[in-house]
Amino acid sequence: MDVKLSFSADSPPLAAIAAAEVAGIALSIDSSLPSGSPPTFLFSSGLELHGINVLLRYIGRTASISDFYGRDAFESGQIDEWLEYAPILASGAEFEGACNYIDGYLLARTFLVGHSLSIADIAIWSGLAGNGQRWESCRKSKKFPNLVRWFNSISVEYDAILNKITSTYVGKRGLGKPIAAKAKGKEQQLVDHQTKNANGDVSDKGKAGSRPTFEVDLPGAEVGNVRLRFAPEPSGYLHIGHSKAALLNQYFAQRYNGQVIVRFDDTNPAKESNEFVDSLLKDIETLGIKYETVTYTSDYFPKLMEMAEKLISEGKAYVDDTPREQMQKERMDGIESRCRNNSPEENMKLWKEMIASSERGLQCCIRGKLDMQDPNKSLRDPVYYRCNPIPHHRIGSKYKVYPTYDFACPFVDAIEGITHALRSSEYHDRNAQYYRIQEDMGVRKVEIYEFSRLNMVYTLLSKRKLLWFVQNGKVDGWDDPRFPTVQGIVRRGLKIEALIQFILEQGASKNLNLMEWDKLWTINKKIIDPVCPRHTAVIEEGSVLLTLIDGPEKPFVRIIPRHKKYEGAGEKATTYTRQIWIERADAESVSVDEEITLMDWGNAIVKEIQKDEHGNVLRLTGILHLEGSVKTTKLKLTWLPEMSELVNLSLMEFDYLITKKKLEEGEDFIDVLNPCTKKETAALGDPNMRNLQRGEILQLERKGYFICDVPFVRPSKPIVLFAIPDGRQLTVSK
Repeated sequence: MDVKLSFSADSPPLAAIAAAEVAGIALSIDSSLPSGSPPTFLFSSGLELHGINVLLRYIGRTASISDFYGRDAFESGQIDEWLEYAPILASGAEFEGACNYIDGYLLARTFLVGHSLSIADIAIWSGLAGNGQRWESCRKSKKFPNLVRWFNSISVEYDAILNKITSTYVGKRGLGKPIAAKAKGKEQQLVDHQTKNANGDVSDKGKAGSRPTFEVDLPGAEVGNVRLRFAPEPSGYLHIGHSKAALLNQYFAQRYNGQVIVRFDDTNPAKESNEFVDSLLKDIETLGIKYETVTYTSDYFPKLMEMAEKLISEGKAYVDDTPREQMQKERMDGIESRCRNNSPEENMKLWKEMIASSERGLQCCIRGKLDMQDPNKSLRDPVYYRCNPIPHHRIGSKYKVYPTYDFACPFVDAIEGITHALRSSEYHDRNAQYYRIQEDMGVRKVEIYEFSRLNMVYTLLSKRKLLWFVQNGKVDGWDDPRFPTVQGIVRRGLKIEALIQFILEQGASKNLNLMEWDKLWTINKKIIDPVCPRHTAVIEEGSVLLTLIDGPEKPFVRIIPRHKKYEGAGEKATTYTRQIWIERADAESVSVDEEITLMDWGNAIVKEIQKDEHGNVLRLTGILHLEGSVKTTKLKLTWLPEMSELVNLSLMEFDYLITKKKLEEGEDFIDVLNPCTKKETAALGDPNMRNLQRGEILQLERKGYFICDVPFVRPSKPIVLFAIPDGRQLTVSK
């Protein structure tokens, strides 16, 4: 069917025009509708569609472009959220705040939804472009690097289409009546044939659609030819330290149009289990890591054994039966083992004993014959293989010998085609060992790229120490909100976007830093504040009833936004009654004849304060003064209507598990345990909170941000809300 797009000349629907052009949908244009009219599709059949989001969804569903309206129902829902968010870019006061939010969201993303262009990208791109000179100033200021990178990549990819649209409909002041296209001078024509980089600067070296240059480069990396791996040991839950490695791998894979795989380094059956494999995969999914495949070091056990035998036969490895403590001392002192010069035949014989797990074999291990005099002690004949009769969680009792990480990692990295192995700088001294082992094996060299280990104040990241808290009942499990595990911090209300931004801001620095949690929670606040709904709660203990003499005789209800500046948060019903609850602290701060503001209602004047013999406020009486100005009052109070539909809340606050920022060498963490790490406060909440879902983030007015951990089940069971730090709280008592 032929389609005509009709709209008012003073508000052209840039997103619909751009989406149709990109999708190859032919439209005839009519800009004669009266001012204020919604944009409309008129079909040759006589049917009509109205409203910008309706038009965009129609284009998304009918376009020949793959996944233009999402690849599934969930992605379509995410796109709908962005369509609802886009109008905020047209709000002058909210423009920069919205840019900041989208910039953070795009930190590790190429597109807003999924892995290809969608109508969500077109809607936000158009919202920015429609601001004319204001957006151009933001592009040049470099305040929003991720947003500019994303905007420029779309502009370059669809250069001819989008330039034509913006030159027709967007002036310096933004969207308005179509403007006449000006003739281009030679200088401007040259700019059109050049490519703009991620900062909006002109460069004549790029090609359309090419990625921007990176702030951090991988040595020797080629776009389209980078393969990375995230290789956790399945012996615990993923914590914030591990997440840095995972997210950096994904960051570089995306920036270089490469791949990242997940490999479980399962070479120690004494510590590993399928439970940890499952939990790690769940955490990796939570982090949003898009991996090509999952592999296991145990998949390569046969090849690793063959390699060990090859090195033995070549005289590059030997079997040693030196007791472990003596071996450690000899390595420290640079003393060669008495077994070092055994013949390959003798070594092979003992290797067979190890494979059989015989009494003799259990006394032995395989060591690489490197350099016992090297100042770098990691090169002093490291252990390659050990006996271990414990069954493996994947392959049972098939093997009695297992490779060490030092031996397996360089081999598996090479044969899996890994181009760059990202390792924390704590392994720096072992880099020479990694390269030497690859050289002896005769495999392809893999480039090591170092980054600093992530350490957080007041935080233990040792699996052994975290296990102690679990086993001794100091926490409720590995997902306890006081734990630094991915499951713990997400349960406490951290958005993965904040974690990504926090980690990538550090980059791949090799400097060891002790990071503050406040910085991470501050980033988190900037992400959740613009979009999370607002609700009201009153601390139950000591709450005071305020009677408004001229208040409504019968309760009435108003529907108001859950977030005054973000329509996508939805609406809530607020009930207004003659008697309302306020908190004791607020009641005690009020004076007789003082004018106060009742939030979301208006002003009132307190006329009477009744107290008991101890001076505690029992009740207040007042009158409404709705014509009063909120600017003149000192106290802006939250309140709840006196009604049976209020819900019971349990507000949970958490503190650090230890009271010292950083443990000294040899210091026992048990000596600095925090005796009080959890506080529970009973409160009443507005009835709309019955609809909260587990994991939903909200702001309680004048109290802070919370995440719903246990939603409403029945009136007698409280809704459990966990307090989310906002980067300003002083939580550790000094």
